[in-house]
Amino acid sequence: MKIKFSHILKSIVTTIVVTMLFSCESNFKEVQQIGLLQNQPIGEAKDINLKYTEAEDSISKVIANLESPKMLDYSNRDFSFSEFPDGVRLSLYDENNQKNVVLADYGIVYNATDLIDLQGNVILITPQKDSLFAEQLYYDQKNEWLFSNLPVRLKSATANNGHGDIFDSDTKFKNYTILEGRGDMILKD
Repeated sequence: MKIKFSHILKSIVTTIVVTMLFSCESNFKEVQQIGLLQNQPIGEAKDINLKYTEAEDSISKVIANLESPKMLDYSNRDFSFSEFPDGVRLSLYDENNQKNVVLADYGIVYNATDLIDLQGNVILITPQKDSLFAEQLYYDQKNEWLFSNLPVRLKSATANNGHGDIFDSDTKFKNYTILEGRGDMILKD
């Protein structure tokens, strides 16, 4: 009787272990899928037209307008962001409703910092027909500021043309600085 009981006990234990192994494999596949989903965007939108407004005397005023053919929403991440893989057009308005336009091949908006990272063939065009060319340009929405730490080139209709490694400007492009790696500077008032 002892042998039979021992044999039955081994069979039960073996059955439980095999069942657990198959259960774990199934859960492992589900866990892998969750990991994949976290790396995927939570949403995708086409023909985006986002307006950033500011209330002034109970009247909403458009400060910036971001347009793009495609947006990928990664708000499911700890440091959430929106990606614009097919290019961006960013219009920045001043108090007279004149706009500076920034074009780029690619963009990312970081939600927590209100920072827009514009990359690839970046061109900033002012109403005065001044143009700034860069490979990367950041727009700080909160402080209404543009900057880059990569080479830029300025083609100006109203001031001296220039180039440098560091660019810093208000969104109105009225006060800007271009610094070269060796410390040369171009200023415009």
